[in-house]
Amino acid sequence: MPAGAVVIPCAPVSRTLAVVLAIVAAAASAHGNPAGDVTSTSPAGTGVAVRIEAEYEYDVDTAAIGREQAGAAVDSLAALPVRHELDFHQSRQQITPSAEIGVYRDLWLSVAAPIVFAQSSEIDLAAGVDRTMASTFLDGILPATGFDARQPTAPPGGSTVFHSVTRSGVPELRLGVGFAPMNQARDDTKPTWKVGLDLHLAIGRVMRFDAVDPGRETGVSTGVDQLRLWTSFDRRLRYFEGWFEASYQVPVYIRSTSLFQDPGFGSTHVGPSQTAGVRFGAEAYLMDDPVADRHISAELGSQITMHFQGREYTEMWEAFALAGDRRTAGPLVLDADPVTSGVQAESYPGVSNVENYLETSARLAVRARFGPRLSFAAFGQLAFRTDHVISFAEAGIDFPTCPTGAPRCETDDNSVVNPGTAEVNPLHVKNIDLVGHRYRADDSRGYVLGLEAHLAF
Repeated sequence: MPAGAVVIPCAPVSRTLAVVLAIVAAAASAHGNPAGDVTSTSPAGTGVAVRIEAEYEYDVDTAAIGREQAGAAVDSLAALPVRHELDFHQSRQQITPSAEIGVYRDLWLSVAAPIVFAQSSEIDLAAGVDRTMASTFLDGILPATGFDARQPTAPPGGSTVFHSVTRSGVPELRLGVGFAPMNQARDDTKPTWKVGLDLHLAIGRVMRFDAVDPGRETGVSTGVDQLRLWTSFDRRLRYFEGWFEASYQVPVYIRSTSLFQDPGFGSTHVGPSQTAGVRFGAEAYLMDDPVADRHISAELGSQITMHFQGREYTEMWEAFALAGDRRTAGPLVLDADPVTSGVQAESYPGVSNVENYLETSARLAVRARFGPRLSFAAFGQLAFRTDHVISFAEAGIDFPTCPTGAPRCETDDNSVVNPGTAEVNPLHVKNIDLVGHRYRADDSRGYVLGLEAHLAF
């Protein structure tokens, strides 16, 4: 019998548990950065069998909301002028418990469930903006007195023109599997290379806005299941450790309760945006005691994420939903059936088409590991997003002239979207999607402060 094994008599289940406990007790971790940690049932020194983690984040996002001003340019060849009309602010507190369980040699399963404790946003007047002259108020997208979703009968005070409800809940459940084809703890001539996939299941209440009774809708989920593919490399040297990760995330299923519904006809880019990203960084060990497995390190990293054209929850999504509620006959109400005479009123969902944009961030973390079981980290992150249009729905699709053998065609020989036909995109609203009236998110930035705790067995 191996030294240190725990003997539990009686049933076979107890003997099995004793074997597991013996393996777990012998396991130890060889790295500091999570990109170098491998969860595995392998022998001691090459990984740990179980990891439990809790991460707390406090996020703040801000942006300047501008709107194109049609007819304001003096020079017909000049670019469309954009007026900075509004300022956006959002804060969120979230904790994410997660666990990894080794199931074979350098193979593990993972589960995580982010929990949003509080998320709220507000929109304020930009400096020097007059409500009686700004196009957002003249077009009725926001009332001149503003709207406070917390107290709909009492307009917000000061320069605030919109305040959301406070949202909370579980947006998704993350299930994953990972494998390490290379493990530096097993072969120190090679880096640690990990590959994996995560399935993000939208299990919480969908994030909606109710213009009549805002307090009824406090969900935080998108209602979209997504698949994330990732791979990472990590290399530990004596006092330094470098790491790199690449990922791609794509929607795989849209639930019937989600706001991302395809209305048919000439609609395009109706699904959520896909994203691709890379993360990389270096960690320096300020204190390193490999015998006792005690380390203190500082990590400097960066992340670049590309958001591709699609529909998203933007800084203006709740304001758009407020102006598009069919019960209040707002200016953004949709025509659900463009081929039927009259308007078949349909509420604007709030999510809107956005153009491609890039998000970059810098992260600083300090990590302390106390033996092979326990570690803590504190981190801060600063993010920037490139300026981009956030109301970008196309007018529709120009069908080819019949006969072409195409499933959809038109009798007219032209290159325009004909009103009153199936070419029309029901999600297109001239008030916000037509060039010269579109909204933009400029000077977008945010920061994150967080704490992490890791426990390994």
